Amino acid sequence: MKKADDPAISSTSLPRYLEHLSGDGKAIGVLTSGGDAQGMNAAVRAVVRMGIYVGAKVFFIYEGYQGMVDGGSNIVEATWESVSSILQVGGTIIGSARCQVFRSREGRLKAACNLVRLGITNLCVIGGDGSLTGANIFRKEWNGLLEELAKNGEIDKDAVQKYSYLNVVGMVGSIDNDFCGTDMTIGTDSALHRIIEVVDAIMTTAQSHQRTFVLEVMGRHCGYLALVSALACGADWVFLPESPPEEGWEENMCLKLSENRARKKRLNIIIVAEGAIDIQNKPITSEKIKELVVKQLGFDTRVTILGHVQRGGTPSAFDRILASRMGVEAVLALLEATPETPACVVSLRGNHAVRLPLMECVQMTQDVQKAMDERRFKEAVQLRGRSFEGNLKIYKRLAIKLPDDKITKSNCNVAVINVGAPAAGMNAAVRSAVRVGIADGHRMLAVYDGFDGFAKGNVKEIGWGDVGGWTGQGGSILGTKRTLPGKNLEKIAEQIRSHSINALLIIGGFEAYLGLLELAAAREKHEAFCVPMVMVPATVSNNVPGSDFSIGADTALNTITDTCDRIKQSASGTKRRVFIIETMGGYCGYLANMGGLASGADAAYIFEEPFDIRDLQSNVEHLTEKMKTTIQRGLILRNESCNVNYTTDFIYQLYSEEGKGVFDCRKNVLGHMQQGGAPSPFDRNFGTKISARAMAWISDKLKGSPGAGKKFVSDDSICVLGISKRDLLFQPVAELREKTDFEHRIPKEQWWLKLRPLMKILAKYEASYDVSDAGKLESLRQQQGTSHGEPAAI
Repeated sequence: MKKADDPAISSTSLPRYLEHLSGDGKAIGVLTSGGDAQGMNAAVRAVVRMGIYVGAKVFFIYEGYQGMVDGGSNIVEATWESVSSILQVGGTIIGSARCQVFRSREGRLKAACNLVRLGITNLCVIGGDGSLTGANIFRKEWNGLLEELAKNGEIDKDAVQKYSYLNVVGMVGSIDNDFCGTDMTIGTDSALHRIIEVVDAIMTTAQSHQRTFVLEVMGRHCGYLALVSALACGADWVFLPESPPEEGWEENMCLKLSENRARKKRLNIIIVAEGAIDIQNKPITSEKIKELVVKQLGFDTRVTILGHVQRGGTPSAFDRILASRMGVEAVLALLEATPETPACVVSLRGNHAVRLPLMECVQMTQDVQKAMDERRFKEAVQLRGRSFEGNLKIYKRLAIKLPDDKITKSNCNVAVINVGAPAAGMNAAVRSAVRVGIADGHRMLAVYDGFDGFAKGNVKEIGWGDVGGWTGQGGSILGTKRTLPGKNLEKIAEQIRSHSINALLIIGGFEAYLGLLELAAAREKHEAFCVPMVMVPATVSNNVPGSDFSIGADTALNTITDTCDRIKQSASGTKRRVFIIETMGGYCGYLANMGGLASGADAAYIFEEPFDIRDLQSNVEHLTEKMKTTIQRGLILRNESCNVNYTTDFIYQLYSEEGKGVFDCRKNVLGHMQQGGAPSPFDRNFGTKISARAMAWISDKLKGSPGAGKKFVSDDSICVLGISKRDLLFQPVAELREKTDFEHRIPKEQWWLKLRPLMKILAKYEASYDVSDAGKLESLRQQQGTSHGEPAAI
């Protein structure tokens, strides 16, 4: 590894590594402020451990700004072990409080005095827009505050020079996802988990009694939670502060509810954000909606207010990984900051961590509220960002069916098929495709039991009502098989002809990708395959070339994380125990690596990073050292195919022998529980959105070719749709062939391998971390304007 002073390293040509950044002599203060959110602890842990790793001192500031003002025992140096076992804890262990005193200059003077005495000139603030604005005011006044303190004799003159500027980096912790500039704030995904758990539970009781349920979720000024949970559970109606219902909504809603009942739907779900308003800015309450439904329709109606349940509980895998990535990025931003650097906020764009100017984001967040106050609702929705706008459009398309005579028929038949192993979220994708297809005027056909069923003619028309209630169902309702089309090309071509299929949407994993390649190759021989075909990746292994994410991987990751949490808890009672856990994924180490990051594992063995007996030995030594501290337990993850000889049994026996007298071992193979279960909110939402986009692509292709006669032979008519960094891309399978390792069924390059050093650093290993992607402060406006593909809002 070249060191920073090596003349061969130029800042532009070669990757920059973490080793080139030093935190020696720096002191970082970390605080959580405002409302708490799940995942804040993961962010605190990442800041503390990354800070210590680079040689800085890190201080906990307890009780937010109040603790900064009060000083004393509220500001304490953190150690590596002080953030152990907090990854799975909701809320914030360092406390949060709303602080009036800090709003006054006297309060900020006291705070500055407390920080300077400990040499803290770097602040990492985790909170909402109010907390971040406060930090920025503090940063601007810093120099003046120090001069005033020196004048009053509270600090000496040298301190004013030595600590002349304050660096501030923010991370947004808020369950409402109400901050402009980031696709997701820390805590949002976990809050959605709580809401969806409740909705799934309520659906079963509502169905038994034919009830209507009005669910009130949090979101005083932002309807994100209401909108996404409505999308994820297929709610009948949703009320948001940003997009009030049109005049006469009362009749429209009652009409929609009674129509749904007439279609034999036994329940209605209405979701209301707590800040919901009508066009006149008057509140719409859940009680008001209940009274309306009872009076107009006489339906048995109940109200459930979720309240603080949404803030509580353990953080989801997504929030832990997001917060860990942001925490590390925040420390890097503080190490690189100069007196000229404006306060920045660490954000997520697509699948990319970026830095944005703090005040630009705060300004835009306040502009949304202003637009709502002035009843410019269309603008408010646009200012919320492309993710919010896209969600709203898709919700409207999927929730409300136009009468048949209002839909322009395309005279095209589009088939939907599931291929490969089942993955949670497949059904949400099928529902979305069917409804968008019908809204676009196509006749939708469902193919049952994969390519096998296709060859046998298991093809039936599927209607709008047939896919009702599918979003929350795990597995694959259409049935799915791993069989490839190769053996039955003749029969499948015959079925495409006899059913006059004009386009095909394939939802599946690596088999679906291989199947698509086989169909592409067979186009020369069989004219029937010359139709637009698109694949949406759905597999727990997340190993499809052309996409950073697959439907089903998030649900599997949450299963692994939950299990690891329970296993770690069982170890905390027995002490000195190491668990070895085997995850699925074939040769793809995504689940083992990300599961390790989300559950705070000591090591994760994966195929992509070859390891030998020396690595195993060093892991055992590392755990032996760890057992001497207060953290007396270990967690090791192993991908099922990471090494043919170093099996789970072998590793278990090696650890048991080498750890004799120091720790004992247990092993656990998670198996097929990773494929089952109800889909997570992320997978429901992702499946719904990506599948709707795939159908829009099919409609565009078919629009350009009136009638059934046109042959599609070009490479770009047979694609994989996926997320790549910040963009949604349609990539021809012909081009993806070069990017695929067919022997091991994985893409040749995988984005998540860049996060591997992160897991090692947070587990106290030396690791070489490439930080070339980090470091550029981007403008928010530029963010919204640039992108060669479509924005991939997660």
